[in-house]
Amino acid sequence: MDRETIAHLLAQVADSKLSPEEALERLRWQPVEPISDFARLDHHRALRQSMPEFVYGEGKSPEQVATIMSAMVERTGRALATRITEAHFEAVRAVLPEAVHHPVARIITVKSFPKTEVGQALVIAAGTSDVPVAEEAAEVLRFLGDSTHTLYDVGVSGIHRLIEHANDLRDADVVIVAAGMEGALPSVVGGLIDSSVIAVPTSIGYGASFNGLAALLGMLNSCASGLTVVNIDNGLGAAAAAHRLLTRIRLASEIHVKTRGSLNDPLPASGEGSGVGLNRVNLSPNPSPHAERGSQEADGE
Repeated sequence: MDRETIAHLLAQVADSKLSPEEALERLRWQPVEPISDFARLDHHRALRQSMPEFVYGEGKSPEQVATIMSAMVERTGRALATRITEAHFEAVRAVLPEAVHHPVARIITVKSFPKTEVGQALVIAAGTSDVPVAEEAAEVLRFLGDSTHTLYDVGVSGIHRLIEHANDLRDADVVIVAAGMEGALPSVVGGLIDSSVIAVPTSIGYGASFNGLAALLGMLNSCASGLTVVNIDNGLGAAAAAHRLLTRIRLASEIHVKTRGSLNDPLPASGEGSGVGLNRVNLSPNPSPHAERGSQEADGE
């Protein structure tokens, strides 16, 4: 159950196409659905958070993942599971033939949300070994309907590879950067753009990287002010954070259209990219490199 579904239901009642009793009947099922003795599904999460509950496959049996996803699809028409194996996918496909396996991202999806072009996400992987984590983030964003582009193998050992994609960096409203080793790339990206940057430390690296701890600490100590950091290898968490930002951008753009009539009319602060520039009143990040800004104190870095 999401906002669009409830809005459509209320519109049908308002147009006398559906009686209040029929609408209540459709809404009467509880938002929490027990699944045997191993799960309690939160079907109203999309209504509250603009994204549904996801299935974390690691630690769950193939049968459990299949049962949970089947219940989700029955109620909402879509579902996503992360950290899955081939065995998980075979079990899911047996009950949901439309399921799609994304092996690099270790994700299973069943359908997705409608795609929107308002708000642009860019997912960057420092090295090829970081791609699985980056792909987890990218596939979650695509499932949620966010316009998503990727840029891989552009780490700091060859920084020119990143600079040649300056236009992609400029146009993105939110950037996710996955990096292992010393985890330096998010700081570099954060120093080049004014969009939100979400750093994902990966567990890639030699002994002293401590399975991603070195990258995590490096990102937490970044001198690029405002860098957001999620847990090690948590591509889904980074995507969820990005989606929240993009949702606010879309909400602000919808308000703008209602009050001004068209997205072609200028916003208080406009961006050159395909995203929508916003000011502080709109409670969303400003993706424009030319937009008005508040004064910032230099930190000497």
